[in-house]
Amino acid sequence: MIKRNLVVAGLALLLSACGFQLRGTGETSFALEEINLQARNSYGETAQQLEELLKDNGVRVYSGARYTLNLVSEQNRQRTASYTTSARSAEYELTTVLDYQFRGPENTVLLEDGVEVQKVYVHDSSNLIGSDQEAGQLRQEMRREVLQQLSMRIRGITPAQLDQLQQTAEARKRAEAEAIEAQMREQSQRPLQSPIELPIQ
Repeated sequence: MIKRNLVVAGLALLLSACGFQLRGTGETSFALEEINLQARNSYGETAQQLEELLKDNGVRVYSGARYTLNLVSEQNRQRTASYTTSARSAEYELTTVLDYQFRGPENTVLLEDGVEVQKVYVHDSSNLIGSDQEAGQLRQEMRREVLQQLSMRIRGITPAQLDQLQQTAEARKRAEAEAIEAQMREQSQRPLQSPIELPIQ
């Protein structure tokens, strides 16, 4: 019995070390209870996986929510990091950048930021299929890491914080409108200058 318990504990420790966790468990609890999720590609893997992650952690995702999490853009870049002496293989650096915003009523931007992940892999020109498969698997891993970073950034954001940001944005908008109105009023009260008459020669 003791040996069995040690095996179970060892497996649990091994799985947690690999980053494995059951859905709805772990340290991904969110302070927000509901959110509207938008993305340029709503049916893309990133948006779908994020929606699943939010729902699995008790966040209601629907279009009627007061606040919106908007995935503004997702960029995947690749550049050559180094060449080997034979020039048959090279190291490539892959970069994934995900920019996001929190928006309030009337589409007001309350908060914007981004997360980024970089990985390096060796591309072997003599094994193109294997190299392409490795790159594809690496991209999937990078997407998971990007979503993990994003969840860490946003899990502590509370409705009260978003309410405060909304109030600040509305106050700034009112102040800007009042400044423009005061400037227009001042210009309208200035006497119009009569045209300059040139002396007849």
